[in-house]
Amino acid sequence: MDVILIALWAYLIGSIPNGLIFGKAIWHKDLRQFGSHNIGATNAWRVLGRKAGLLIFLLDFIKGQLGVLLGGCLMETPGAMVLGGFFAVVGHMFPLFLGFKGGKGVATALGVMAALMPQITVIVFVVWLALVLLTRYVSVGSIAAALLAPILAALFNEPAEFFAFALAAAVLIVWRHRENLARLKAGRENRF
Repeated sequence: MDVILIALWAYLIGSIPNGLIFGKAIWHKDLRQFGSHNIGATNAWRVLGRKAGLLIFLLDFIKGQLGVLLGGCLMETPGAMVLGGFFAVVGHMFPLFLGFKGGKGVATALGVMAALMPQITVIVFVVWLALVLLTRYVSVGSIAAALLAPILAALFNEPAEFFAFALAAAVLIVWRHRENLARLKAGRENRF
């Protein structure tokens, strides 16, 4: 029963569309109508500005942390923490409140990683930042960072549950970036 509760509540936490809520409440814009039409931090930054992008990033990051915390509080096992974090990411990507059309999950997955594997999170974030600054493509940094996470989890000998999360999150994040990959291949991806 606790497993079902963790998955359900973490999914609902992840489903909270911060970009949509705060975009409308503070900046009076529906992010789904502008830019990439995504509710995540990158589109918020592009459409609403730096402060909005940072706010949405932070709030989406916290969703991942809350998912892990929920799992840890209800069952106090690494598997429960991973379950909560994973479903927070799934909720962000496929939110109940937006017809299952959400963000790419990068900030939320990073929040989960920070709660589970802080050292690896620092490395992944530095790699993401370096690639974004070098290429000016957020998608390149996000995809590379997502793929790096499970490799580092294995190298750092993290618990099997943490490695499984990093691998599952990487697969989902790369899949959610499939349109970005097509645009990169065609030379039509938006630079940051």
